[in-house]
Amino acid sequence: MTDIKQRMKRRRIFSLFFPPAVLLLLFSPGSGAAQVEVYNLRPFTHPTHTRIAIDIGQLREYHSNRLIEPDRVYIDIYETQLNPILHGKTILVDNGYIRSIRIAQKNKSTVRMVVDLDFDLTDRYQVWHLFDPFRIVIDIFPKKNIPATPAGKPPATLVQPAQPLESGYSLARQLGLGIHRIVIDPGHGGNDPGCVGKTGVYEKDIVLDVCVRLKQLLQQQKGLEVVFTRESDIFIPPENRTVIANQKQADLFISVHANANPRKNFYGTSTFFLNFSADPDVTAIAARENATSTKNISDMKNIINKIVKNSKILESRELAQCIQSQLVQHLSGSYKYIQDLGVRGGPFWVLIGGEMPSVLIEISHLSHSREEERLKSPEYRQHVAQGIFNGIVRYIQSLGKG
Repeated sequence: MTDIKQRMKRRRIFSLFFPPAVLLLLFSPGSGAAQVEVYNLRPFTHPTHTRIAIDIGQLREYHSNRLIEPDRVYIDIYETQLNPILHGKTILVDNGYIRSIRIAQKNKSTVRMVVDLDFDLTDRYQVWHLFDPFRIVIDIFPKKNIPATPAGKPPATLVQPAQPLESGYSLARQLGLGIHRIVIDPGHGGNDPGCVGKTGVYEKDIVLDVCVRLKQLLQQQKGLEVVFTRESDIFIPPENRTVIANQKQADLFISVHANANPRKNFYGTSTFFLNFSADPDVTAIAARENATSTKNISDMKNIINKIVKNSKILESRELAQCIQSQLVQHLSGSYKYIQDLGVRGGPFWVLIGGEMPSVLIEISHLSHSREEERLKSPEYRQHVAQGIFNGIVRYIQSLGKG
C-alpha cells in the first residue's frame, strides 16, 4: 500500500504543473515483465502543433516530466529495449519552438525520449497513448502569437530516408518508392482445404480468418488499400494469385498459410520469399503448397526463368525478415513455446511471377496439437494478424514512408 500511495502522490504533484504523464499501471518497472522493442520514432510538424509518436507495439508503463534550464520534456518507457537503428538518434527540428528530439537506451530496461524546446514559446503539451499497435504520443503546442514554423517557411513533415539493405540501397529505396496497395492471399480454398488438423480444422478457414483480421488492422493506416485474392471459400490455382496481384498493381503480396509436418512434435512459424532451395524441409513444404498447380513439366524452363529473373528477391527477403521477427516477437509476448523457424527462400508457385515484394507466411503447424488448439482460438489468430501487421509496418518504415 505504501508504494501505491507514493505513486498516487507523485501523480498529483505532476498534474499541478502539466497534463497527467503516468497513464498506465499494468506493468511496473523492474517487475520482471518481458522487455519489448521501441522500434520507431515519428515526428510531424503541423500548422498548429508538433506531434511525436513512439512505436512500441505492446503495452508498457511510461512516465513523462519537464525540466528547466535547459528546457526539455522527456518520456521514460519501462521494460523496453531500443531498436539498434535508433541508438543515439537525434532529429533536428526547425519550427521555432522545438530544437531537437533525441532517443536512447537510458539503462538496461528503460528507453528515454527527450524533446529539447523553449518553454517561453510553448503553450502546453500533452502525453497520451493509442492501441493496436501500442504507441505513445506527445503533442506540443506553441503559444498563439508564435508561428508554428519560422517566418517564410511552410509547415513541413520530417521525412526519414530509406534504410539500406545488407547489400546497399535497392532501386526501390534509391527512388524513394512507398507502399499503397497490398494484396493479401488467404491460402488454399474451395476443394483445396490445405492442411487438416487432427480435430478436423481446415487450414483454408483458419488463414481466411487471420487475413480478415489483418485487413482490418491495415485499413486503419492512412494511405493503405487492401485487396484479397479470395474473400470466400473458393479455389484459385496458386499460379493465378500473383496474376491477381499484378493486375491490381499491388506494391506488396502477402500469402498466409498454416503448416504441417510428419513429425508431430515439430512446430513453429516461418516466412518464405521466392528463391531456389536445397533444404529438404523447404522442398517438402514447397511440394505440398504447390500440389494444386495446373502447370506441366513442359513449363519448367519458363518457371526457372521467372525465378532467376525475379528482381524483387532482396526486397522480398527484407519484407520476410520484418514480418518473421515481428510475428515471433509479438506472439512471444503472450504465449510460451513460440518457435522461430526463420526466413528462407523457396520455389513456391504462389510467389512466382509477382512484380512486387512477395512473401509466404506459415503462421503455425496444424499437425502439432498445441498449435492446432491455438489456431482454433480467435484470440491467437488476432495475435497472429497483429504480428504480421507489425512486420508490414516495420517494412514500410524501412522504406522511409512509415
